Amino acid sequence: MLIFYTLVVGLLNPVPRLDILNETIRNVYYHVPIWFALLFMMSVSLYYSIVSLAGNEIPSDSKAYNAALVGFFFSLPGIATGSLWARFTWGTWWTFQDPKLNGVAISILIYLAYFILRRSVEDEMKRARIAGVYNIFAYVMMMVFIMVMPRLTDSLHPGNGGNPAFSKYDLNSNMRLVFYPAVAGWILFGCWLFELKNRITFLNEKSQD
Repeated sequence: MLIFYTLVVGLLNPVPRLDILNETIRNVYYHVPIWFALLFMMSVSLYYSIVSLAGNEIPSDSKAYNAALVGFFFSLPGIATGSLWARFTWGTWWTFQDPKLNGVAISILIYLAYFILRRSVEDEMKRARIAGVYNIFAYVMMMVFIMVMPRLTDSLHPGNGGNPAFSKYDLNSNMRLVFYPAVAGWILFGCWLFELKNRITFLNEKSQD
């Protein structure tokens, strides 16, 4: 419901008239909340990996995998909306000059390795331990690549490399009425997908007993 609200109101709500950005600023309702949802789901995955390692719990390892899978799913529309935005504001679909874009690409590859690694180990307990340790490593590296490094070097992204963040210069009251519900909507959508994936995993395991 919140995502539908974002789609409708986000197209009709007045936005600041800024150079270069123009109407593309509406993408802040979609691109940014999607990445919020991704980070939230990866944080959920991290939590369950820690729980799995602390108590040798196989179900928690499965939940960590499912949460990471949902988070990885969000990376696809996240990159698509980002590339589209870059095309109309930076003049290119992708640039290797921006550390955040490079960090996103590296983070996706790191999580792809997590999925491959987890599926390559047959023993459940061994798989849970190896996957849990690697997932913690993957999360830390993701935060370094997309949250830390872009703030230490030059970056085209707002809020990084000395560029002002949206909230400081153009996320006005009208936009906040759409932006914050959009963030909540995408995170709740991620939680719904996560719960759905957990149920599918449970049913698959029951059918194999």
